Amino acid sequence: MFQFFLIVGIVGIMISGVFIGAWVDGDRQRGNFYSETPEDRNSRTKIALISGFVGILSLLISGLIYFIFQ
Repeated sequence: MFQFFLIVGIVGIMISGVFIGAWVDGDRQRGNFYSETPEDRNSRTKIALISGFVGILSLLISGLIYFIFQ
């Protein structure tokens, strides 16, 4: 169970980073910002926030499982 929540947490954080544009250069992020519509930007941000929240929550659960039950 610990490994499941750990993997879900890491994947959630990675998906959030990809959708929010955290691992790209400033030039690339600026280009992406001006080439997309505000609706696309809002939907991308919502996906990033939800996956980031799920990732952080899963990492917290995996930490609790690790420290309480092992």
